[in-house]
Amino acid sequence: MDASAKSRRLRELILAAETLVMPDAFDPLSARIIEKLGFAAVQCSGFSMALSAMRPTEADFGLEANIAASRAIAAAVEIPVMADGEDGFGDAAAVASTIRAYIAAGVAGVNLEDQVLGKPGPKRVIAREDMIAKIRAARAAAGAAGNPDLVINGRTDALMVTADRQAGLREAAERANAYLAAGADLAFVVGVASMDEVAFLMRELHGPLSIAAGMPYNLQTLSLAALRAAGVARVSLPVVAVLAALQAMTAALGSIRDTGDVADLMAHQWLCSMEDVGALFRRP
Repeated sequence: MDASAKSRRLRELILAAETLVMPDAFDPLSARIIEKLGFAAVQCSGFSMALSAMRPTEADFGLEANIAASRAIAAAVEIPVMADGEDGFGDAAAVASTIRAYIAAGVAGVNLEDQVLGKPGPKRVIAREDMIAKIRAARAAAGAAGNPDLVINGRTDALMVTADRQAGLREAAERANAYLAAGADLAFVVGVASMDEVAFLMRELHGPLSIAAGMPYNLQTLSLAALRAAGVARVSLPVVAVLAALQAMTAALGSIRDTGDVADLMAHQWLCSMEDVGALFRRP
């Protein structure tokens, strides 16, 4: 399946009646595990990729490393992959070249966000008009690069930049609708922490809604079952895979350090079998 076909498949999954759950990969191995477990699509996580490379932030990871990691992840699986395009790594003019690079990397879709990336101080978002220009540039660049079906996920961080949750929700909904009107295929609202907030966005948005789950701020308040019942189009899991890997490695290696032996590894099922490893190389 070529990249255009994967983009069309990703769009079908987003528009389907069933909620699309997209675990976030940070390398080819995590992507292959996601595929082997039967998930229909993979979300690249800039946070997770930066962490695995020991970079403190996505901005420190940078565009070239992000593209290289996204290319390796896309090559490792047959299912569609959505890249984490961060803020497009520049203004609207820069976004066009960024999108071309992601298309060349073989991804089916790209996240684009309106937060100010890599600047000191509190989280901020760019002007709504500037983000609309980025989405329009991304849509035009995708068509010119031969993949007009590239899925663009318009992300807003507006809810995260104000202490007034109701004002933040209204601003997020208005931005999300503006991004959809500008050419985004779905709207990703970051910072949603309750099902009441989900319900508000489902009422207000004029297109598919994407939510991040499994986050520290909503791990106890948003279940996948509730998000499915609410009709959310897509749920990403931005930190689950990398934090689970970090926890598992720390537990296994910490046990060896503390006990001076490897006896507890199998007792706690901290190691997979070599058969499990071999299964990763057998295509679905």
